This record gives sequence, C-alpha cells and structure tokens, in this order.
Amino acid sequence: MDSNTQTLDIPSASRRGLLLAAAFPASAAPAPAAPAGPEAASDPVSPAEALRRLTAGNRRWRTYAQEHPHESAFLRLRLARAQHPFAIVLGCVDSRVPPELVFDQGLGDLLTVRSAGEVLDEAVLGSVAFGVLELKIPLLLVLGHQSCGAVGAAVRADETGEPLPAHIQYLADRIRPSIDHTQQGEARIDATADAHARRTRDLLAAEPDIARRISDGRLAVVAARYGLRDQRVRTLA
Repeated sequence: MDSNTQTLDIPSASRRGLLLAAAFPASAAPAPAAPAGPEAASDPVSPAEALRRLTAGNRRWRTYAQEHPHESAFLRLRLARAQHPFAIVLGCVDSRVPPELVFDQGLGDLLTVRSAGEVLDEAVLGSVAFGVLELKIPLLLVLGHQSCGAVGAAVRADETGEPLPAHIQYLADRIRPSIDHTQQGEARIDATADAHARRTRDLLAAEPDIARRISDGRLAVVAARYGLRDQRVRTLA
C-alpha cells in the first residue's frame, strides 16, 4: 500500500476528502408487512455513517460474504413511493467495477453516476447535483480503479502524440492534467488514475452548491480507488 492510500474508512473532519419505475398494478397483492432488520433500518443522517456502510459492504464483497441486501417485495413497494439513497458513487463505466456489487448494496441504496474515467461534463455534474441538492445525499464518493482503460488511453496518447477517435479524445483531454510523468508503464497509469480521482473530487468540492453543504457538515466528498486484484476500496488522501 502506498503512502497516499488507505483502506476505506471514515476520514476525520480535517481530512481534505471531507472538505473537499413502474408501480405495482392495482391488482397486485397487498404489500407485505415491513420486516425487522436491514430492510426497515432508518436512513443514515451523517457522511460518516454513510461511509461506514460502504466500508462494511466492501468488506463483505471482498471476503465473499455478500448479503445482496434490499431486494424484498416490501422494499420494492416502498421504493415505488420514494427513494432515499445514502451515497452517490461517481465511478467509471468499466464492467468490472459496478458500485452496487463492489459495496454490496441493494435497491435504493446508491445513486450511481458513471462515465469513462469518471470524467466530468454537464450531464455528470447535473446528475451529481440532483443527488446532493434534491435528494440530500450525505456522501459523494469518486471511485477510480486499477488498470483504468480510459486513463490508459489518455496516457498513451500523451506519450505518442497520436490523436484518438473524437469522443475518446474528449475523455483523454480531461484526464491529461492528471498524468503523473514521474512514473513509467503501468505504474504511470495507476498513479494517474489516483491523481485523476483526487482532481475530480476537488473539482466537485469546489462547486458552490456542493461546497456550501461540505462547509456545514451535511456532505463529505471523498476520492477512492478500487483494486481489481484484491477487490478492496481504499480512500485517497
């Protein structure tokens, strides 16, 4: 583990990461009674509690102890009326890093926004803002990952000077400021993926509406990395 990463945990208040439907038809059977246990649990009220839930879910995932929570008939009916996700995960489109699996969460738990390399554009920003401002979600996690293809394409284009196809070039241009030229080969790609997740976190945390919620303690914005080999999520300082 390098000095800039650590196992996904609850950052202290001083840490930079914190600063910075279809309804059932009328003829359907009556909704079952609310079960005791996780399905009936109250929604988290703090960024720290939200991060604890992600931490616990990732532990279950990487130890093959998944619970596949929040899939019951009662929960599906409840979600037809309203949603109260406890975290936003802005992640990559990579098929190996689906947030609901990586964090062992279920229906209604996460608002997921995905773009190649976690690249920001107006649609991504609007989606994140919806979760923060309309749904009042207390945690925004930017999730980069090991061996990111979008980051790799940006690094190779920077090294060779060869243009990429138009829409992929758009991604590379936005990743390029994060390229770590102190590393070589795969180490450069992984270091750049970490740097880009941090930069994306900082850009989001600087958005005025988001910054206001951070300053009064209602929101944490955290960068993290998912390891494909060990399935562990680590926060990035």
